[in-house]
This record gives sequence, C-alpha cells and structure tokens, in this order.
Amino acid sequence: MAYETLLIEKEEGFAIVKLNRPPVNSLNAQAYSDIYNAFCELENDDSVGVIILTGSGEKAFAAGLDVKDVAGKSIPDYLAFARGVKTCLDKVEGIQKPTIAALFGFVFGGGCELALVCDLRIAASDANIGCPEINLGIIPGSGGTQRLPRLVGIAKAKELLFMGDTVSGDEAYRIGLVNKAVPKEAVLDEAKAWAKKLAAKPKVALSLLKSAVDNGMNMDLQSAITYENNCFVITYVSEDGREGFAAFNEKRKPVFKGK
Repeated sequence: MAYETLLIEKEEGFAIVKLNRPPVNSLNAQAYSDIYNAFCELENDDSVGVIILTGSGEKAFAAGLDVKDVAGKSIPDYLAFARGVKTCLDKVEGIQKPTIAALFGFVFGGGCELALVCDLRIAASDANIGCPEINLGIIPGSGGTQRLPRLVGIAKAKELLFMGDTVSGDEAYRIGLVNKAVPKEAVLDEAKAWAKKLAAKPKVALSLLKSAVDNGMNMDLQSAITYENNCFVITYVSEDGREGFAAFNEKRKPVFKGK
C-alpha cells in the first residue's frame, strides 16, 4: 500500500518505515494517519518481525508538529486532531512486534514523542533531541511529560522540559534516553543489524516479553510478577518453547517457527 507521507521498505524479517515530508518530516494529521495505517498493515504481515521507524532525507527524523496544520484550530477541532495523534502513538507503542527508532538530525517535540513510543532508540551522535514546547508557550501533548520521566528520571525530565533544552545523541545515550549513539552514517545500518538479530528470535516469546515489560510497568509488583508468570507459561507450552528446550538438550541450534 502506498502512503502520502511515508516510504515503506522491506528486507528479510523486518520493515523500514520512513517519514517522508521534506524538508524536515514535520508531522501533520495525514502523517499520523499514515503511520497508524502502516503499522496496522505491518502488524498483520507475517514476513515482518521487526519495524524500524526513521526519517527520509538528511535533516531530520522529525522536527515536530507541523504548526501550520494546527494553527487557528478551534478547541473541538484540536481535540479531534489530538485523538488521531493518540490513536497513532498507541498503535506504535502497543504493536506486538519490536520497534526501533533510528534517529538523526532534528528530533523535536512530536518527533521526540514518536521516538519515545518505540521499544528501542538508536541515535546519531550529533542528533538534536528534545521537547522544547515550553519555548512556544505550550507543553508537550502526546506523552512527552509522562514517557520522558519514565526513561530518564523525574528530575532530569523536568530539567529538559522546563528549560526547553535539547540534547545531542551522545548526551541522550548518557542519560538513558536512547539505547545507543553512533555516527550519523551508521544509524540505519545499526538499526538494521538490531532488527535482523531480533527477527531471528522466537516471535511468541518476544511478543510476550514486550507485553510483560510494558504492562508490568503499570502494575504493582506482585500483580506484575503474576502477569509475567502467565506469559511465561504460554511461552513454555508454545511450539517454539518446546523446540528451544529440545535443541538445548540435543546440543543443536533451535529452529523457531513463530508458533
């Protein structure tokens, strides 16, 4: 399926979703709708085990919300727009397949919030990342005030959000905002290497592992441990779980079938 604001590429075991709104891949209603629909499509594609989200061009992963797209909207109109954004981000965050954000250039505002809903983030060392909305007289509205503190801690998140400061990819790695920082020219290759490694993992176990972490974070500890155990039991009796144990006992490499 072709999308107005995205480019989709597929390689063995994974897909690459590229934001394509030059020059800086700003996000408008159509972009959020396209991202949602693309992730729905890829969720149902059994040939895709992992999804990389990145930007096209050289300047930006995504430089934030397209201000022209929301300027002058009435409150009801903006609330409708915000519901579309939340629907999109909930889909990216909740998809059962692992997601990797490959970040470079400007990663501002809505672009940063989009990266935050991915499971893993690889950034160019010289990327410019943050939620500077306070400098426009507003605050983040798509999860930045909630997801950022959960990654970097409350004090550091407040510093970045209150000051409206951005950080480099190297600094983002130091504070735990991204998983790895590499030279800009290596970002996509590194993301692909991670995607290939993840695509080779047993799909049922990887999906439930993601679910256990994400859902458990919103539970009290004992409830989360019970949920984890339930997920474990499913993986234990899965075809891939049986194969993994058999391969271990037979001292051979397992052949997973995603079942």
